[in-house]
Amino acid sequence: MRRKIYDTLLKWKTDSNGKTAIMLDGARRVGKSYIAEEFAKREYAAYLLIDFSVVKPKVKKYFNEYLGDLDKFFMYLFTEFHVDLPKGNGLVIFDEVQKFPRAREAIKHLVKDGRYHYLETGSLISINKNVKDIVIPSEERRVKMYPMDFEEFLWACGNETAMPLISKCFREKTPLGREMNDTLMDLFRQYLVVGGMPQAVAEFNASHNLGRVDAVKRDILSLYRADIHKYGGAFRHKISAVFNAIPSQLSRHEKKFVLSEVESGAKMRDYEAAFEWLKEAMTVNVAYAASEPNVGFSLNADRSALKCYLADTGLLVSMAFDERELLAEDIHNRILSERLEINEGMLVENVVAQMIRDAGHSLFFYSNSDRRDAQSRMEIDFLVDKPTLTRRHNVSPVEVKSGRNYTFSSLRKYCAKYRQFLSTPYLVHDGDYSEKEGVVLLPFYMTPFIVTG
Repeated sequence: MRRKIYDTLLKWKTDSNGKTAIMLDGARRVGKSYIAEEFAKREYAAYLLIDFSVVKPKVKKYFNEYLGDLDKFFMYLFTEFHVDLPKGNGLVIFDEVQKFPRAREAIKHLVKDGRYHYLETGSLISINKNVKDIVIPSEERRVKMYPMDFEEFLWACGNETAMPLISKCFREKTPLGREMNDTLMDLFRQYLVVGGMPQAVAEFNASHNLGRVDAVKRDILSLYRADIHKYGGAFRHKISAVFNAIPSQLSRHEKKFVLSEVESGAKMRDYEAAFEWLKEAMTVNVAYAASEPNVGFSLNADRSALKCYLADTGLLVSMAFDERELLAEDIHNRILSERLEINEGMLVENVVAQMIRDAGHSLFFYSNSDRRDAQSRMEIDFLVDKPTLTRRHNVSPVEVKSGRNYTFSSLRKYCAKYRQFLSTPYLVHDGDYSEKEGVVLLPFYMTPFIVTG
């Protein structure tokens, strides 16, 4: 499957020329191993793949005993794996490197040696258990890999033309037309249901059986829960409680995470480590409240008020209806045909969060529940700052709407109160591109361009 991160790997190879290693860090099953090996096959004369999830103990012994003599070290490795790498045009892949942190630490010496290029892949990379007693090499460049975005999903489905058309209409500020918007929304709803996990996308393309797709996604969710139990340590029960509560929390009208619904009397300080663990595992996307919607959100973020989204919306669909597993295919079809009886808001807000995060932007929102001042009381789903400052008019408020009947109440209040910081206000919905009352209305599939332009 074609992935955008391939271009990142190409740039690293050209720019670094062996002076740094590159680490692909991402949640389990996002396709790190696949893209690493595809890159090796296409861009190097030969490669060596060491998968530390299945490697023999004697291979680990080589790292412990022979790094002081790299000639011997490579002779042992090449003999074990029946390969021979040409100097300057060979790639060594450390797959699932979190399983053997010593190999990650060895990158410093291997890069300095300069014979080959090095690519690492891993999940749960920063979890304490996986970095204990090692020195993280400064020669390692870490790149985050996310589930497939909407454009990558379209590529996998054989559609190369839709996103260039979407981009052109966004830049030119023109609608696509009712028929084209309906067509693109049908494709987007497929993405919403299937998600961006490569195994789920592959199953969808192979069978178009949503029941089988759902089974793939449930297997991935089971894997995530197993990782929590294995690596969560003393916090595993809290991590599990937060993870399992995501669908119910997002189904609320106000989607801020309410810990008292997880544990009576719970405080954020008691659960901060749980949210951080899930973030490091890249299974969730966390949005923090901006106490002041000005530039530099992280400087005034309220870490005690947050929203927690699942990193892949397709997984959320399966997770949300876990108790109705036998009806999985029917539920998926109802989402595709817009006949789902529940509030669809949690799904579309989750996918917008996913698209903003995948486009490289951290997630922030604004909430003011002032009971005395109605004009100050508002809820803005997301705040996006432009990459370059323009006379302080730099922050775009983004509202997400799932239904056909909605108002601009919060956006109007926001625009009036924070005009000095205001860039383009957006309302994201299932309709075509339009402008109304100073607000740009975008179809869901245009969301990434809010960030990238």
